[in-house]
Amino acid sequence: MRWRKKWERSWDEVRHCSDACRRRGIRPVDSDLETAIMGLLAGQPRGATICPSEAAKAVGGDDWESLSEPARAAARRLCAAGRVVITQGGRRVDPSTAKGPIRIGLS
Repeated sequence: MRWRKKWERSWDEVRHCSDACRRRGIRPVDSDLETAIMGLLAGQPRGATICPSEAAKAVGGDDWESLSEPARAAARRLCAAGRVVITQGGRRVDPSTAKGPIRIGLS
């Protein structure tokens, strides 16, 4: 989610980054992906990271590829909530602008 100046006074009430996100809402599979990410990270040593595709595979099984982008979106939501960090090349990145492979780690 990209920070917007208009959210400055009401950040705690912000739930959606766009009208499209608001219309779609959080589906059960989105919650499952968030849970999978946190579960996978809990089983890792401190400082380790995971790929969003690992969560997609845990939730989707053989049909995991259709969950690749929803897994990245789940990681972005968790990052916005301060529960995880998103990195590329070992450095933290802004999840709303990150292109290419990302890694997810605990905050």
